Amino acid sequence: MKIIEEFIQRESSAGITLMFVTAAALLLKNSPLSEVYNAFLHTPVVVRFGALHIDKPLLLWINDGLMAVFFLLIGLEVKREILEENLSSWSQAALPVIAAVGGMAVPAFIYIALNRGEELAMLGWAIPTATDIAFALGILSLLGNRVPGSLKIYLMALAIIDDLGAIVIIAVFYTTDLSHLSLIVACLSLLALVLLNRFEVTKKAAYVILGVVLWVSVLKSGVHATLAGVALAFTIPLASTDKDGNTFSLSNSMEHDLHPWVAFLILPLFAFVNAGVDIRGISLAQMSASVPLGIMLGLFIGKQAGVFGFSWVAIKLKLASMPTGSSWRQLYGVAVLTGIGFTMSLFIDSLAFEDDMVYQYADKLAVLLGSFFSGLAGYLILRRSQSR
Repeated sequence: MKIIEEFIQRESSAGITLMFVTAAALLLKNSPLSEVYNAFLHTPVVVRFGALHIDKPLLLWINDGLMAVFFLLIGLEVKREILEENLSSWSQAALPVIAAVGGMAVPAFIYIALNRGEELAMLGWAIPTATDIAFALGILSLLGNRVPGSLKIYLMALAIIDDLGAIVIIAVFYTTDLSHLSLIVACLSLLALVLLNRFEVTKKAAYVILGVVLWVSVLKSGVHATLAGVALAFTIPLASTDKDGNTFSLSNSMEHDLHPWVAFLILPLFAFVNAGVDIRGISLAQMSASVPLGIMLGLFIGKQAGVFGFSWVAIKLKLASMPTGSSWRQLYGVAVLTGIGFTMSLFIDSLAFEDDMVYQYADKLAVLLGSFFSGLAGYLILRRSQSR
């Protein structure tokens, strides 16, 4: 349980940090310093090694590079949860798994219902399906002991499954034209990583070096580069034995080392460069268009309806149990919090609509508003609730 407590504490602190960073990005984007902010996003960064070179603006280095490290951490968390902890048995995993399915299906249905027939708009169907675990746990941290620990673990497991769903969606639906040569190199790198695992190699440097090769080849292949982080995570040994017969976990060690970097550097940087929305020119008519409306309703209505509705059915049918010491009202409050899509929703938005000006930032503002109202409503519901 210690690693879970550390995870919750770090994610809670990260969520509060993200709130301040988001506010700073919005202020800069809507101030006389907006050009400085834009120049920072588009600072050219070039890495060259012989004939191989990667030339991207800083924004894409963060979205494609640093976010690969974030997805590496997500992959390590998913593996630990499935093999050792809250998702290791169906009795433990049933409620968050069923809730996560509802939390992805209902928002997607709402968005599709509002945007069917619009080819470009339909690219954004997955935007409201995501949950930002850092923000959600950050809200829970403000409530202290009003929320039982079982609900925090439920939310954490649900959000991790949600992230896994997002990874599958990105791999299947947001992959561009493929380079077969780069895919071959990526497959060979992955095979080498699997062999390191099978031979119980426990040197971090070996996995890091091959992981960089994997990331570059995936980046050049047309598959989104962040998926390299997940693939790398699944090859890192969860349990190994050293030459003295002592058992240790390279996976848990790397997860522990990465957490503070992701929580307090990578995610805040991502929020800073992606949450800067110019709201000065956005009209009410733009926000009531089908795309932003689908995102807002998907996050605020769809997520809570899907998560709570599927949880209610699972508990009533005795497919799963109510989290220990919690009430229906508290479960509903947590379901509302899952509408905080923020980081993952903005990330999927950047894949669906690569040009920020397609919807004049209304799509990104919809993510922020849907997340804001979900966080506020969930906080108020949980603040007034009482444990059974």
